[in-house]
Amino acid sequence: MQFPLQIRTFYTFVFWICFSGLIALVFDFGFEQSNALQTFLNQYYYFVLGFGVLSTLIRDITRFLWLKWKVIVFDASTVLLSLFLFYGKFIGFEQQEIQLVSQYAVWLKLAVLLSLFREFAELKIDLKRTVFNPAQVFILSFLAIILLGSFLLMLPKATYSGLSFMDALFTSTSAVCVTGLIVVDTATHFTQLGQTIILILIQTGGLGILTFASYFSYFFKGGTSYENQLALGDISSSKKLGEVFSTFKYIILITVGIELFASGLIYVSLDAAHFTSQNERMFFAIFHSVSAFCNAGFSTLSAGIYDNAFRFNYFLQFILILTFVLGGLGFPIVVNLLSYLRYKLSNIFSIHIQKKTFRPWVLNINSRITLITTGAISLIAFVLFYLLEYNNTLAEHSEFGKIITALFGATTPRTAGFNTIDNAAMSLPTILMVLLLMWIGASPQSTGGGIKTSTFAIATLNILSLGKGKSRIEIYRREIADISVRRAFAIISLSLIVIGFAVLLIAAFDPQVRLIDIVFESISAYSTVGLSLGITASLSNASKFVLILVMFVGRVSMLSLVIAVIKKVKHKSYAYPREEINMN
Repeated sequence: MQFPLQIRTFYTFVFWICFSGLIALVFDFGFEQSNALQTFLNQYYYFVLGFGVLSTLIRDITRFLWLKWKVIVFDASTVLLSLFLFYGKFIGFEQQEIQLVSQYAVWLKLAVLLSLFREFAELKIDLKRTVFNPAQVFILSFLAIILLGSFLLMLPKATYSGLSFMDALFTSTSAVCVTGLIVVDTATHFTQLGQTIILILIQTGGLGILTFASYFSYFFKGGTSYENQLALGDISSSKKLGEVFSTFKYIILITVGIELFASGLIYVSLDAAHFTSQNERMFFAIFHSVSAFCNAGFSTLSAGIYDNAFRFNYFLQFILILTFVLGGLGFPIVVNLLSYLRYKLSNIFSIHIQKKTFRPWVLNINSRITLITTGAISLIAFVLFYLLEYNNTLAEHSEFGKIITALFGATTPRTAGFNTIDNAAMSLPTILMVLLLMWIGASPQSTGGGIKTSTFAIATLNILSLGKGKSRIEIYRREIADISVRRAFAIISLSLIVIGFAVLLIAAFDPQVRLIDIVFESISAYSTVGLSLGITASLSNASKFVLILVMFVGRVSMLSLVIAVIKKVKHKSYAYPREEINMN
């Protein structure tokens, strides 16, 4: 039994060695290096890589019979890349060391990251419900990423002129909470390294660090504890324990697939004349694809998509609309929609009639309510935006351009945050409509915020049910559970409380700002939208901190915070007599 303990100790030691390699990478990228220090760092990468290869080989040899072929392929690729780098360093190019370092620098650093990733995936993640409940784990994971992102954004090489801690914290919170509100111009204040950090924070915040960590830990180990499955099942809202990791897998695959496809379309839609290099054009496409699907609203353009070179690129705008609408639908809805389309296509292309199958409720009740609510809200908002802004912000566009821009303006307030018009120039009725759209937000278990479309739908159905004199809510031959109704009205009440306090505090800290601007900013922060009437950067630090808290609460949801703080009570086997309370 002594040998396994020594092996585990060795694996732990290697993890910390690889983690030190990550610190070296951050130091390398974030600070200016002297030639001597740069040479030392390059040597240290090989030191880290050596331990990573040794750990991988020992692990795979001792577990070979239990390894999945996917794990074998990943480990073999990493080891081969490392051996190639070692060959080039110590055997193949002994006389050309300087050229070797410059030629293999990117691959060397990638190999170090892969080694850290592999060792991190082997860590034992214990989500003990007796220590932290799922809501607390979820909240703490976001806090950790926000603080880490703040320090990374303060690296000297991440900005052109430095960044205060408050502005770094605001930017990191906005990125992790996929909001899009900014206090400094992303395009001109951050270097490409800084923009890349923001991109990583957006992706991590959009999906959640627990999604990545838990799935890849399961991927390499092939299993996890029952207690972990229970905790992760609560976080992912999986109805069956066996679906927890398949849910995470679908989330990652769908996200990567849609973002890659969207970035390709965005790249094609761009005019090469607006970029200095292909790399810059490619980075633009990837950044906006991730930002759109995660409903973040960050842009590498100072004026957003309203920039003179892009505001008339309607193909680009249409791609962004499709991308952030898909991201705002929610992963379960997208998966269910794909299953429904696959089911329909399989029947359409069936050659023989006997091969056709009938499956009831392929499109479940959640998908139906979400899709109908999303479609109805978007259609009504599109018509109103088109009519209200026809001779205002839409005046400079052609008729086709007016339609695309109005569609963009109707869908982006539902947590996307991109702008193709000057928001401050909108008419007051349009601003009020946008406020409502931002408050409603996206769909459940999506990258967007707000009270969510399902909450709005249940509240509306409840009004109709009361009007008809019914004692329960019924739709599609299904009855909505009482717990869903109670949760919906709790979410609505808590959202109004948070927004109300935010407006009150900001109005007290910055009395010179118009009330409509403060309300717009507060709802945008709570619903993680990112649209602004242009006051964010001019607010005091106290008001910025209020917005930071509101963005965080909006991302993790106030209900999750309440659940995390208040201790659950055990159900008792009794019931009190029911009484009706006078409401009007």
